[in-house]
Amino acid sequence: MNEKNGVPGILGKLIIEADLVVKTGLHIGAGNDFSSIGAVDNVVVRDTLTRKPYIPGSSLKGKMRYLLARVYSQNSKMKKLNEESPEIGRLFGQNGKEQHYISRLQFQDIFFNEDSAKVIERMDTDLYLTEIKFENTIDRIKATANPRQLERIPAGSKFDFKLIYNVENEDDLEKDLKNISRCLNLLKEDYLGGHGTRGYGRVDFENLRFNFKNYGNCSKNVKSLAEKTIKVG
Repeated sequence: MNEKNGVPGILGKLIIEADLVVKTGLHIGAGNDFSSIGAVDNVVVRDTLTRKPYIPGSSLKGKMRYLLARVYSQNSKMKKLNEESPEIGRLFGQNGKEQHYISRLQFQDIFFNEDSAKVIERMDTDLYLTEIKFENTIDRIKATANPRQLERIPAGSKFDFKLIYNVENEDDLEKDLKNISRCLNLLKEDYLGGHGTRGYGRVDFENLRFNFKNYGNCSKNVKSLAEKTIKVG
């Protein structure tokens, strides 16, 4: 559906929840303009109040959109955001010349699971809920090492994943749910955060849960359809 002619109504909201499990050390950087001698070069992003690491919703949205766009790409060429297919645009939003979509998916920051945090706190990690990974990069010309320290969330950590999908058009529902399922599986087989080609950022989704809030205008059993369609294997 092209939304240039008006903002679509919302028939209901599908809430998707799961345990996002870190399988290998995860690094989503906070950025450091300055590091003192002996300090960690690359730190992870943390909540300013609790000091616990978290996964920004923007990181999830950007990665999932990127992976789905690669699946929909033709001739191994990625399209510009405003030229992507409607299947991508209506899930993640699009402001194109010919079509305009408001994102049907609503992402949020993903926070450390409280029970998981208690387990990690009892472990002998280097920093609060994180570990330090020492790495070397080698100068190919001089054959000299350039050591660095990366902070990362240790394997076994769990986060409370939550994703909300706005049901706006029942005709698109099954296709959208299939693409959401595809995004989750693509992310599982790829990586989240930085340094993924070196083994960082492998994640999985466990204990998938669905809840649907019908605002009175949706005729389909959305929760049942989601349970049949959205699976992580």
